Amino acid sequence: MKTRVGIAAIWAMAVAGTASASAAAPVPPVDMDVLHVQVILDHLGFSPGVLDGRPGQSLTAALEAFQESRGIPETGKIDRQTIWALHPYAHWRPVVRIALTEEMLAGPFVSPFPRDPEAQAKLPAMAYRNAIEKLAERFHTKPQVLVALNSYETRVKVGAVLRFPNAVPDSTDYPASLDPEWRRTLAGLNVEAKVPEAAEVVVDKSEKTLSVYDADGRRVAMFSATMGSEHDPLPIGTWKIQGASYNPKFHYNPQLFWDVSDAKRKLLLPAGPNGPVGVVWLDLSKPHYGIHGTPAPETIGRAESHGCIRLTNWDVARLSLMVKPGTPAIFQE
Repeated sequence: MKTRVGIAAIWAMAVAGTASASAAAPVPPVDMDVLHVQVILDHLGFSPGVLDGRPGQSLTAALEAFQESRGIPETGKIDRQTIWALHPYAHWRPVVRIALTEEMLAGPFVSPFPRDPEAQAKLPAMAYRNAIEKLAERFHTKPQVLVALNSYETRVKVGAVLRFPNAVPDSTDYPASLDPEWRRTLAGLNVEAKVPEAAEVVVDKSEKTLSVYDADGRRVAMFSATMGSEHDPLPIGTWKIQGASYNPKFHYNPQLFWDVSDAKRKLLLPAGPNGPVGVVWLDLSKPHYGIHGTPAPETIGRAESHGCIRLTNWDVARLSLMVKPGTPAIFQE
């Protein structure tokens, strides 16, 4: 790819046409101390959501889960005891400098990205809008943060060295039994390959989190989640994960959505990271319900869903490596 477009221009294209008018507003400089904490938590599996160097509810939830796992007061703050508990992992620096490769900048891209399902069904893929959106998701962040970490004059081209939040995994040695295309997706999302095995997952409505517990009952991972709404409440109870669909197409059925007219026709939307369910669907024993990804990672924990449990694409991909068919999924208030 021989593009020489400036990072700021591509960022502007990335947010053009989004629902939030504030999305294109300038962002303040990244707080590197906060980003460092976020990066460590992300590596440990206590996901703070988007790596942006800013406090918020996802970081608070990640801190509380980490603190609980280390037996220190669950303050949800970056206090002295928490800093000491994080210190052994300080080798994961907050930022990495990486030279862009052809693979990192390769499409396909879809811009402008249509909102209408009828138009989406005609796309070859629910792909990223541009290279900056792809890079942002690869490093567990958003385009605005890439602008803040680099200069407005930064050129997006093969060989250019950019600063990214350090979401680079220690291992990408994914199980050989997985489909090669799915392994490429995992690598493209910087998903850590060495993960604990889940004995059960617990979705907590009040905390807006999905936690992973091992066979000894220890919480070994936590992800902020979007779950349910007034019209489609979270189905409280105990279910099972029945299997995974990787890079799934989406069967759009208007009869399953309260806010869509039943007169609309059913559609099959192509696969892609910007599809309604993102990069993976973990099917549940509750009909029509699943745990899946999202095309809008910054909305996790802040928006509503049609009853399903929604995580960032990188978090649900990591979760998919932890669970297996039959893993219990407990949904609680």
